[in-house]
Amino acid sequence: RTLRVLDCAVLVISGTDGVQAHTRTLWRLLERYGVPVFLFVNKMDLAGADHSAVLAELRQRLSSGCVDFGAPAEQVAEEAAMCDEAVLEQFLETGAVDGDALGRLIGERKLFPCFFGSALKLEGVREFLEGLARYAPSPVRPVEFGARIYKVSRDAQGARLTHLKVTGGTLRVKELLRGPGGAWEEKADQLRIYSGAKFKTVEEAPAGTVVAVTGLSRTLPGEGLGFE
Repeated sequence: RTLRVLDCAVLVISGTDGVQAHTRTLWRLLERYGVPVFLFVNKMDLAGADHSAVLAELRQRLSSGCVDFGAPAEQVAEEAAMCDEAVLEQFLETGAVDGDALGRLIGERKLFPCFFGSALKLEGVREFLEGLARYAPSPVRPVEFGARIYKVSRDAQGARLTHLKVTGGTLRVKELLRGPGGAWEEKADQLRIYSGAKFKTVEEAPAGTVVAVTGLSRTLPGEGLGFE
């Protein structure tokens, strides 16, 4: 349910263990829901972590579109161009691949950027975050309201929380929401943006926002609101 509301995913691979059974399971799920993926190969500071061997395994067991974004720009462009005919033509004509083309390939799941480092020692983390900020897909959101519910929980005081991703339009406090088929009508009393266990309240949540809503008693995980 959570995978269905992601714009993209960050798949963490152990540099010493490589692709595990659970890695393959996650990869198949991400493929099923069409989620673009960035890969961070962690623990590269440990003995036994072989950069070339891990990259070869990623290409063999996950996708040939796995490209090391820590390599020289010319090499990244050349390998990315091999993932798409139109981009290959651009590369052959200009000798380069622009950022927009790379972003499109990532969004279409033809290209999977790979970054190597050690999270514990903060090695490669800055480069990874810069790559994520630059190339992560930014879907075009419709102006009509829509949202997808992925979880229902309760806070420490017992208040029922409906966790959802706003996929279009804007959700505002006290707005009247209707269940699928008009099964129910309830107001969104409070909009909470969580960071760990803490949260801040907001007056509105634009498209793309992940928010927890209070005041809804009949929502179910997996349900859609609005055009969803």
